[in-house]
This record gives sequence, structure tokens and C-alpha cells, in this order.
Amino acid sequence: MPWLWLVGAIAAEVAATVSLKFTGGFTRLLPSALVVLFYGTAFYLLSQALSRGMALGVAYGVWAASGVALLALIGALFLGEPLTWVQIGGVLLVVGGVLALEMGGQAGHA
Repeated sequence: MPWLWLVGAIAAEVAATVSLKFTGGFTRLLPSALVVLFYGTAFYLLSQALSRGMALGVAYGVWAASGVALLALIGALFLGEPLTWVQIGGVLLVVGGVLALEMGGQAGHA
């Protein structure tokens, strides 16, 4: 069950960060309000995952790496931002690091 809360936190964080792109430096009301709403939601949902037993390092690592990967894809696919092979390699390294963190945590409990 903590994983469902974490998935929600990731979705809310991605929505907040995409909204941030459209705030015009917090001069546009609706995108600015969405940033506050979605980030608040993301932190609430992340706290729920943690309070249900998810390890802090794993939760934050998965949350951050998923956000990086999803935002890079969204930027490239929908916002016209470049995504080079070097950047793709960087995203894969981040995701690989989180996987190593998760697998290392499981090995410690085996």
C-alpha cells in the first residue's frame, strides 16, 4: 500500500513542476495556485507512504528519480525541450542508482 501513496506523490510532484513552467515567475495566478496545490499534495502523499512503513531513502530516491525521468520525457515530448543522448544517459544513471538503493535495502532485510 505505501507504493500507491508514493505513485500519487510522484504524479502530484510532476504536475506541480510542469505547472511551475507556466507561472511566469509566479506572476500568473492559475499556474501558481496549481504549483502550491500540487506540491502540497505531493508532500502529503509522500508523508503517507513514509508513515505506512516505506523507508525514507527508498521513498525519496524513487520519488526524485521518477520525477527526473518523467519530467525529462514530458519536456521533450510536449514542451519542445531538447533531450540529448547524454541527458538520457544521466537519467538512466539516476534510475539505476535508485534501483541499487532499493535492491541494497532488500538485501539488508533478507
